Amino acid sequence: MMSTIAFFLLIAAAFIQIVFLLRKTGKPDPFSHYLLLAGSLLLLATNVERSIQIDFVAVTNTFESLVFFAGVIALLLFLYRIQKRWDIMQFVLFGGTVIAIILLAVASSPIAPKDIEPPIPALQSFWLVLHVTFSFIGESFFALSFVTAIYYLLVKDEKKKLNADRLTYTAIAIGYPIYTAGALIFGAIWAESAWGRYWSWDPKETWALVTWLVYTAFLHARMVKSLRGKTGAVLAIIGFLFTIFTFFGVNFLLSGLHSYG
Repeated sequence: MMSTIAFFLLIAAAFIQIVFLLRKTGKPDPFSHYLLLAGSLLLLATNVERSIQIDFVAVTNTFESLVFFAGVIALLLFLYRIQKRWDIMQFVLFGGTVIAIILLAVASSPIAPKDIEPPIPALQSFWLVLHVTFSFIGESFFALSFVTAIYYLLVKDEKKKLNADRLTYTAIAIGYPIYTAGALIFGAIWAESAWGRYWSWDPKETWALVTWLVYTAFLHARMVKSLRGKTGAVLAIIGFLFTIFTFFGVNFLLSGLHSYG
């Protein structure tokens, strides 16, 4: 129920954001970010409620992961909005909200069973919890960088392009070490405890590494003046598309040790 209410709160926020985008005033609306905060708290409360019921942290199946992912994105949007520093925030709010809505729409579909059940033994590890939560927190920053990168490619105004470029870099610079810790370091430790080896070239491991390499390339490009701007924006977009494929594509198109996650 809480996740359903959150879903409609985010839809309401998106409608408000559209109105202000169409006004083209350049100023964010004064209200939708509070809906995002409420939605975020409800989504994270859903994870807490399910955790109590299964006596373990509820981030071990597709539904729970999507709810957590969307909740973190909504919370980050609220935090970005209240800083009131950038004139491109209305587009960022709308784009990020749409991503969170899509994630929740998938969570409500048949491909994400909502049964509340304890995880299988291989998943009952707090290294897994760190692996999943840190990965999704890092990916939430990547989601925002995806939106700002798209804005960079669409807008012509140089000041707005500069702000979009800065936001893209900031989001990735924050998300990169978090994602590195979650997807690679904590993931490897969990893999060793669960399967007896740190790395097995499982499809999800491989695509997580590919995603990490794309964002590594982005950060390297920031050090080379000629590769900033458009090149960085394209890499940020590709990185997030790989992020999404790592979660959905590997889960549903490829088989491996992560097929149940």
